[in-house]
Amino acid sequence: MLPLEGIKVLDVSQIMAGPYCTMVLGDMGAEVIKVEKANGGDDSRQMGPYVNDESTCFAQINRNKKSISLNLKHEKGREIFYRLAREADVIVENYRPGVTQSLAIDYPSIKAINPGIIYCSISGYGQTGPSRHKGGFDLVAQGMSGLMSMTGEKGRRPLKTGVAVYDIGAGITAIYSILAAYIHRQNSGEGQHLDIAIAECGLPWFTWEAAAYFSEGRVPEATGWRHRVSAPYQAMKVRDGFMMLGCANQRTWERFCQDVIARPELMEDERFRTNLDRGRNVEELEVVLEEILVGGDREHWLALCDEAGVPAGPINDFAQAMDDEHYLARGMVQELDHPSMGAMKTLGFPTKFSATPLEIRRPAPLFAQHTDEVLEGFGLGEGERETLRREGVIR
Repeated sequence: MLPLEGIKVLDVSQIMAGPYCTMVLGDMGAEVIKVEKANGGDDSRQMGPYVNDESTCFAQINRNKKSISLNLKHEKGREIFYRLAREADVIVENYRPGVTQSLAIDYPSIKAINPGIIYCSISGYGQTGPSRHKGGFDLVAQGMSGLMSMTGEKGRRPLKTGVAVYDIGAGITAIYSILAAYIHRQNSGEGQHLDIAIAECGLPWFTWEAAAYFSEGRVPEATGWRHRVSAPYQAMKVRDGFMMLGCANQRTWERFCQDVIARPELMEDERFRTNLDRGRNVEELEVVLEEILVGGDREHWLALCDEAGVPAGPINDFAQAMDDEHYLARGMVQELDHPSMGAMKTLGFPTKFSATPLEIRRPAPLFAQHTDEVLEGFGLGEGERETLRREGVIR
């Protein structure tokens, strides 16, 4: 038994934000039917690298789903979609606003045949507002929201984050919004439309930045490798590279001085006495500490930090992270069999459920792999399906 077993989801999204949302719903047990366009399917299928002509990008974000192909511009394609929508609990789409209306699969159209539907729209800027018709992408949102002005080093070229935080953030926002709407429907019987904008989903994460700006008018700047409000909470140079040091409160700072570097006098230094002092003098603090830390290797300092209870860790590349014994022990690297690519690895589940542990029940589907299975399930015989294929309604 999985936590969302029995919930039916229609996934009319592509690329990343919507597919991430529906993949997690599928991981949790929902039945996810991915409705792909007839001319090539999800655009991420055209993104390399490839193994045996299958996109590994698509495979990483579409497990635990079935794939069907429908031409939603064709009346018969829409009729099939309506039949699926009548039985669905959730629909997730990420068309530009206005497209679902032109296809007649928008929320009012679906609500008319399924009043309890939870209809989640993910778009660049949302369904309202002056920018609603613009195409929205992760990096554009990073620029618009101010994130890029805070990333990287002060005075240098603005930098994006290392991963697509807003696309995935929009997917995460959609997940918890859908679950909240589902609980509301259980209590009231009422479905609803969820409007999620990629350009907005990251703004609530700017807690420290909002605190400074709304209280003092202070505009946050790039802080490079340092935390914005705690010090020393940053990357530190050691003899054989860099490590991450996390003295995010007074107690860990004191333990670091006493038990790690054996310099208790630094606790009495007026420049470093409180976190506020250390933050104001962080450049001087960094110079003092790195003069000490370059005298030892990373593993030496990490061992001392662990023993002293000071949060610290390596700065890994992705290969090192995927080989980290902790991640491996926690199942964050999973292996499965794909019908075309064979054995493949994928990322695991960040939540460990004690009663309903998640599982990969099926790999990402081949394009339109389940069209016959799904359509046969609500009564379309082989002859009807072949006619629909000849007419370009399905693949």
